[in-house]
Amino acid sequence: MDSSPARVLIVEDEPLIAMMIEDFCEEIGHEVTGAAETVAEALAATEAGGFDVAILDLHLRGDEQAWPVADALDARGIPFVLATGGQIEPPPERHLDRIALAKPFTMEGVRGAIEQALATATAP
Repeated sequence: MDSSPARVLIVEDEPLIAMMIEDFCEEIGHEVTGAAETVAEALAATEAGGFDVAILDLHLRGDEQAWPVADALDARGIPFVLATGGQIEPPPERHLDRIALAKPFTMEGVRGAIEQALATATAP
């Protein structure tokens, strides 16, 4: 596993959780290049690029489901981690094999999830 720093996009609608994930990422040597709170913001960030991996909260403001963002990341070959606080419904079949990060998040959990996502990434 390559241990070089990764550029991370955080898609999370709770500011305190987003800040905690950002702190964890920076503490383990990664660079947070952006954050998004809505599907629209996350899609724009995905289009703009400039990151190696994303941490994607499944439920965003206003009951938005983040699957369009997952699809956009997948279409660009960008690995991502599904962050969940207790997802009841299973993910769509096309995303069943994604790395999951369950709340409450820990630094080691974030580290492991990012490393796994990057290790299983395939070139577009």
